[in-house]
Amino acid sequence: MLCADFFNILYKLEINRTFIEHTKKYAIKKLNKYTNINMQNEKKIDPFGFREYDARWLFPESINEMGIESVGKGFGTQVIKKNKNPTVIVGHDYRSYSENVKKNFVKGLISTGCNVKDIGLCLSPTVYFSQFKLNSDAVAMITASHNENGWTGIKMGIEKGLTHCKDEMSDLKDIVLNEKFVTGSGKFEEIKEFNKVYINELSKNKLKKKLKVVAACGNGTAGIFAPEILRGIGCEVIELDCNLDYTFPRYNPNPEDMKMLHEIAKCVKENNADVGFGFDGDGDRVGVIDNIGNEIFADKIGLLIARNISNTHKNSKFVVDVKSTGLFMNDEVLKKNNCKTIYWKTGHSYIKRKVNEDKAIAGFEKSGHFFFNNPLGYGFDDGINSAIQVCNLLDNQTEKLNILIDKLPKTYQSPTMGPFCKDDEKYKVIEDIIIKIKKLKDENFKISGQNILDILTVNGIRFTLEDGSWGLIRASSNKPSLVVVTESPTSDEIKKEIFYFIDKLLQETGKIGEYDQKIS
Repeated sequence: MLCADFFNILYKLEINRTFIEHTKKYAIKKLNKYTNINMQNEKKIDPFGFREYDARWLFPESINEMGIESVGKGFGTQVIKKNKNPTVIVGHDYRSYSENVKKNFVKGLISTGCNVKDIGLCLSPTVYFSQFKLNSDAVAMITASHNENGWTGIKMGIEKGLTHCKDEMSDLKDIVLNEKFVTGSGKFEEIKEFNKVYINELSKNKLKKKLKVVAACGNGTAGIFAPEILRGIGCEVIELDCNLDYTFPRYNPNPEDMKMLHEIAKCVKENNADVGFGFDGDGDRVGVIDNIGNEIFADKIGLLIARNISNTHKNSKFVVDVKSTGLFMNDEVLKKNNCKTIYWKTGHSYIKRKVNEDKAIAGFEKSGHFFFNNPLGYGFDDGINSAIQVCNLLDNQTEKLNILIDKLPKTYQSPTMGPFCKDDEKYKVIEDIIIKIKKLKDENFKISGQNILDILTVNGIRFTLEDGSWGLIRASSNKPSLVVVTESPTSDEIKKEIFYFIDKLLQETGKIGEYDQKIS
């Protein structure tokens, strides 16, 4: 009661806000101590925040500062087990709380004996790139990528160019939740202006002809990098939502979000641009709009890039995720150049690892994660380097992007759709759906008058009909939702009928909520 009265007096006197907040914190601290309730001393970590290949939480609702510190201790423990006296490079995105999250994560790292080099505000690919240039033993990026404001997350990696996979994340979860930490005393060093090294590296890719491009960043961190780099290679750049604003006032920086793509399309048409690029919140993905404003799904842009690469790198391998178009398998240009395509698990960690293991020259994920190996890159996903590869494609062509797309075999694709499903239920839902679809295949069940011809279960279930049409259902790796994608080489109607079939199966589970977007 005394504290409450004190605050009221202060407010009435209109005392300086900073002093008020300081006094409030002090009074609350004293009150908590008196009542033996001090929430700051209670660690909070939602175990479902440990996802398949990174970690994401609502901050501070599902993880607090002490929880973040424990995650830092856990990652540091993993690094120490592999390296003696290791160096870990860290960076953070522009969200208002990211620097504070990083500070607590670093505190945990140092307590295990890791030496930390902080490159500051940057993109995820900048952190990955720094591991090669600064020769560190591990990296960690504080970002929630395209997730809504309020989310935080950490992308971590030990091997150069790679990020944690499912096994490493499971190990991290076990270490953190059971407090299996090592102890030590590491050092901290701030690395200033490393971003310039990254910018200069990508700006070396000079174009022969001038391209007019739209660079849309959704007010995310890519806004301070993408326009400068694209100008550096010789582009005329029209900036769209490149000013930093962690509230994401117009739309989330997500190249799969149709709202973002529609805004880019409008800007491309208004400015008669050659191409439009949309970058996600931490700059490791890109979405593409052609010169007449058509939204092009990343897998089809990937196919055009693969064709362009294959002309100078014959006998190459490409890796694509299970959400991607089926056109890769039978593409005439890739066949002519004796190239092989491997379909693999969705997720940037899985694809880049497969690219590395199979020594593929490039990998493409429908979400817009692209991976380019030597001599085109370092194997990790970089949205700006991906945009550069699109520019290189156009630099080598006399035709506009829309014409190049039109020359591809026609397919009808859905956007990536995400119906809500609880984290503790989504994998069981997928298991049940797999069993159900396999049973329907055995019973010769028909979808749009066709039998299910083939089933792929490397990541959820992708089933293919007789005409090559297919549908995919899988659990999201980073949010409480499922992922649904459909495609038909025959008609838009069949694409929709596959979706209706999938949606009916999902609704029957009783575990599905609203979609983030869907076809009607």
